[in-house]
Amino acid sequence: MADPFAVKDCALIAIATGEHAQNLREMRDHLLTVHPGCIYHHFWGGMLQPRFDEPEYMNDFAAWAWRGLHDPGLAERLALIDPTHYRDLEELRRELLEVIEERLDETEMVPWSRTGQAFHFIRSRIVVFDTRIRISHPRELRDRIGQLPLGSVFYHFVDARRRAPIGKNDFSAWLMSLDGDWSELAEILGNVDPYFTTLAELRREFEEVLKAYAV
Repeated sequence: MADPFAVKDCALIAIATGEHAQNLREMRDHLLTVHPGCIYHHFWGGMLQPRFDEPEYMNDFAAWAWRGLHDPGLAERLALIDPTHYRDLEELRRELLEVIEERLDETEMVPWSRTGQAFHFIRSRIVVFDTRIRISHPRELRDRIGQLPLGSVFYHFVDARRRAPIGKNDFSAWLMSLDGDWSELAEILGNVDPYFTTLAELRREFEEVLKAYAV
């Protein structure tokens, strides 16, 4: 019999690196060497930060291209990058660099940001907490998921994809370990894209899936 699902919560600690980019060429140069945690933070960190408005762009690179460089074309290209489509942060880094290199090749003038609008690289470190909540059956997950902290949704569905088994969220991995055939439900949950949305909307979608599946 599988162990109960241990619900964890988490927070991201932002660590300043001291590195910044004033123009697109400097952005390219820094992206070649910055810590992978910076790539992670600037794509995913905003999900755990309280927001009072809808962000125009999901990742910080696209937002800077729009607000700092005033380059809407580049902003749109960067905004279309879905980090869930890449196996790891290094592959995601290469995609970022490719988009930026293409933009640099297209223009004779290197796009600059104004004073005070430089891009500052931030690195994230995740801190994990045990909520002491234990779930023994998918029915309990259905009944409790709507009340789980948003940090739990992030940890078990977003951050989990970096851990073994690579690319799989903790909910799906747990369902596959249970007695009985939960593979269909595990696959449905695994097909939910956590990007281009909010953690609250993700939690709501999970709840709807679990209720519709009638566990």
